[in-house]
Amino acid sequence: MRKLTLVFSLLLLFSASVIAQAPFVSNLRCELKKEPLGIEVRAPRLSWEVSSEKRNLHQSAYQIRVWGDPANLSSGKGLIWDSGKIVSSSSVQVSYNGPVLVPAKTYYWEVRVWDAQGRVSPWSKPASWQSGLFSAADWKGAQWIAYEKLPENERIVPAQHGKGDKTLKPVNNVLPLLRKSFYVKSPLKRATAFISGLGQFEMSVNGKKAGDHFLDPAWTKYDKEAVYVTFDVTSDLKPGKNALGVMLGNGFYFQPRDKRYRKLTGAYGYPKMICRLQLEYQNGAIENIVSNSSWRTSSGPVTYSSIYGGEDYDARREKNGWSTADYNDKDWKSVVLVQGPPVLKSQMADPVKIFESFEPVHTKKISEGVYVFDLGQNASGIPSIAVQGKRGDTVRIIPAELLNEDGTANQKSTGKPVYYDYVLKGEGVESWQPRFTYYGLRYLQIEGISLKEEGSRTGLATLQSVRGLHIRNAAEPAGEFGCSSDLFNRTSKLIDWAIRSNMMSIFTDCPHRERLGWQEEVHLMGNSIRYNYQIANLGKKVLNDIKTAQTPEGLIPATVPEYTVMDFANGVFRDSPEWGSNGVILPWYLYQWYGDRDVLQESYSMMQRYVNYLGSKASGHIVSYGLSDWYDIGPERSGFSQMTPMGLTATAYYYYDLTIMQKVAALLGRNQDAEKYRALASEVRKAFNTKFFDKDKVQYGTGSQTSNAMAVYMGLVEPQFKEAVVSNIVKDIRSRNNSLTSGDIGFRYLIQVLAEAGRSDVIFDMNSNPEVPGYGYQLAKGATALTESWVASPIVSNNHLMLGHILEWFYGNIAGIRPAEDAIAFNHIIIAPEPVGNLRSAQGKYQSPYGLISSEWKKTEKSFELNIKVPGNTKATVCLPAGNSSGVYLDDVAVEKQQDVKVLGLENGKLAVEVGSGTYRFLVNN
Repeated sequence: MRKLTLVFSLLLLFSASVIAQAPFVSNLRCELKKEPLGIEVRAPRLSWEVSSEKRNLHQSAYQIRVWGDPANLSSGKGLIWDSGKIVSSSSVQVSYNGPVLVPAKTYYWEVRVWDAQGRVSPWSKPASWQSGLFSAADWKGAQWIAYEKLPENERIVPAQHGKGDKTLKPVNNVLPLLRKSFYVKSPLKRATAFISGLGQFEMSVNGKKAGDHFLDPAWTKYDKEAVYVTFDVTSDLKPGKNALGVMLGNGFYFQPRDKRYRKLTGAYGYPKMICRLQLEYQNGAIENIVSNSSWRTSSGPVTYSSIYGGEDYDARREKNGWSTADYNDKDWKSVVLVQGPPVLKSQMADPVKIFESFEPVHTKKISEGVYVFDLGQNASGIPSIAVQGKRGDTVRIIPAELLNEDGTANQKSTGKPVYYDYVLKGEGVESWQPRFTYYGLRYLQIEGISLKEEGSRTGLATLQSVRGLHIRNAAEPAGEFGCSSDLFNRTSKLIDWAIRSNMMSIFTDCPHRERLGWQEEVHLMGNSIRYNYQIANLGKKVLNDIKTAQTPEGLIPATVPEYTVMDFANGVFRDSPEWGSNGVILPWYLYQWYGDRDVLQESYSMMQRYVNYLGSKASGHIVSYGLSDWYDIGPERSGFSQMTPMGLTATAYYYYDLTIMQKVAALLGRNQDAEKYRALASEVRKAFNTKFFDKDKVQYGTGSQTSNAMAVYMGLVEPQFKEAVVSNIVKDIRSRNNSLTSGDIGFRYLIQVLAEAGRSDVIFDMNSNPEVPGYGYQLAKGATALTESWVASPIVSNNHLMLGHILEWFYGNIAGIRPAEDAIAFNHIIIAPEPVGNLRSAQGKYQSPYGLISSEWKKTEKSFELNIKVPGNTKATVCLPAGNSSGVYLDDVAVEKQQDVKVLGLENGKLAVEVGSGTYRFLVNN
């Protein structure tokens, strides 16, 4: 018996050991989203992470199972698709390959994997996705409904720039409420609402707002398409009578015309809505509540709504309980049936939501009843107030990112006048915040109030509280960075606030004056933004907008969606190759960042048409128009490029686009296309060097930082001249007291070229001096978000998504986390930290599609210590500063004696080793 017990114990220990070493599957995603709703992809891509207690985990096979009912997962019944065991290392963007998906249906899935040794993981915890509406028929007869219809002769599409034609008359439209009561007849299994309200909407179910979104739906080119939003409203419904309520705002769909600020004057139509509510009963029955002529409508308490000018709310016009089941709507009128956009697509990018709340850090009284509140942070946002006063009292809120010398709100460079008016109903403490607009703000000037401590002696409404609410796209955080340099940490925060403030349903340039999707910012800032936020689906939204905006000739406008045609200044604000090339560059980046091969296939035609368009505009392969290095630093006020000659940047992009097209064509098996693009790129390269290269001075164009850096980065420099061209870049920077001259277009390439050449010391010096234009200069001026100009000029935007390219260097070189040249979705990682300047430590984390990558290092006089984490199913090349070391160790054992490490060699003072997944602690002794 003792022998059997011993054998049994040994078997248990062996079994426990095998289980501990077996792989584990987690973080299941569909289209890189957790538990998504409204998936319109016919073959959704599924992703997962694999991990193990052992190092060097590599997946050798996987198996996926998909079910239609969660109750069947344990019973094994009702299996929709079983992939079987698929021998493959793929764990990112694996396509569903089962039966045709049913619209508006929820699917549940699980996965297990095998490692290289044949050990199999347990089945993962199940995840789900819900399919969207694949066709117009799936809307089950839902119709667009409205309070009123805009006469066809009053449509203004495309929008006119600025305040438009002087003959246009003032217009302020009705902002409606719409409602529908219905019955839930038996116990529900699931209830899903598919809804679009233009320009913006808020939906309520039985008096409660559905979801926590802000500014739904995403902005699109409304004469071509709109997006709908999917909500799970099961828990909001009850047996018996229920009600849906929808409030509409104007957004970009309609701009009221008055004396308030507006960047554009457009009118696609008056606000409208379409909705399908699917009720799935537990008995298997399905019922649909759709928008049609049976709905009722009335004017609401929002009396003015402008995406640019602000919002007004008259609380006296509230209809208490209007979206509840018991509300009597006999005084409301029937809705009007109207036409809407010809195409409806699911909103797959993350929604905009409310995030941080800022309390005032300082309050200043300007005059009787007028106060200015400093929220301490410049951010995209809205005010939120609580006031008490008499019926009819009006409180005006004026947002601003800067102040005038007298302490009042300054809107000179951000659009004026912009304000919010709130009219009190006079019933106790009243709370309010705008619903359908926002602004870039740090300060709130509030008029018509007294403070609580003043009491009621002024006869004005009493302000009980005020806050600023930051709004942005709800993309998940992806990374963190920090280091021993306080200046660099504050720079990182400065840039992040510009990213947050301009990450909406598009990437905007600024959160106030324009709010337009200027395309150069996407591909130039994208490599920085993706480290901080998961932007795969927002990137695909931008690509769809580009496809919609592309002209028959192939032109890709500089702003997308293209609400207005910017045909002034010889058209360069509409057609500039540095901007339009986002249509070629972004699909390639999304493939590199997230492994999305489908996006290349889907974008290929659009990409082809754009490079053909550039070719048609070229003369002798030189493209000689565009905005060039916008906002560089020269002798004059920043704006049009001063330091770099016209045509250099545009032709460099033409060449870069062609090299991308060659790679994409080869990847898609279009070999003839690949050869065509290779040959054409060679001709453009030859023409570029003939036109712009000065062999005697070994420089390009004027020898500006941008001219030389772009030629190097894009592979236009002949190999024998590359080192000398980089030396000239360094020489120019050093001669300017380590100051930059590159602008919007050139600065990213300047940083990347210096880093690749091993000159991070120059980048460090260039960005550590607050006395010269740059990040330190902006911080010294009091900036709390990245500004439009290097010198934080008060006459331009002080919250702008344009010049934050150093964030890519912080992650990729200081923390040392970057993809290898051949990497797709970070399946091959370079971890090569650079302890440059006086830095003594740094840490970075990045949540890649394969899992978390981390790098943390600290440096002393005697040693350099590096702690890293490499996710499963990947490998990493680690570069250690070991040029003067007396020994390199992993877990206190000499690195060359470690089985988990492959030593690649010592080059340029760095020891390169290759590792698989796991955690590692390296120590380099000096």
